[in-house]
Amino acid sequence: MAEEKISFTTDDGKTVSLYVLEETRISGMDYILVADTLEGDGNCYILKDVSEAESPEAVYEMVENSSELDYLMGIFSQLLDDVDIELE
Repeated sequence: MAEEKISFTTDDGKTVSLYVLEETRISGMDYILVADTLEGDGNCYILKDVSEAESPEAVYEMVENSSELDYLMGIFSQLLDDVDIELE
């Protein structure tokens, strides 16, 4: 995947820019793995697209359900076999 940086507006109005490391579609739901840095130690997050199918803009929410998060971390770890991802 080419280096892509996207900006999000948080619920409190702050703008946050993150790098998209990988994306996948599982059971009709789109997920992206994003990080605050491309190299070294950084924070990464898995976001789920919760927007309507016909919506021109994606609306993402952080995945917080622990079983869903564990499952998705396994998928993203396989997709990015050269990247070490750890849950904290």
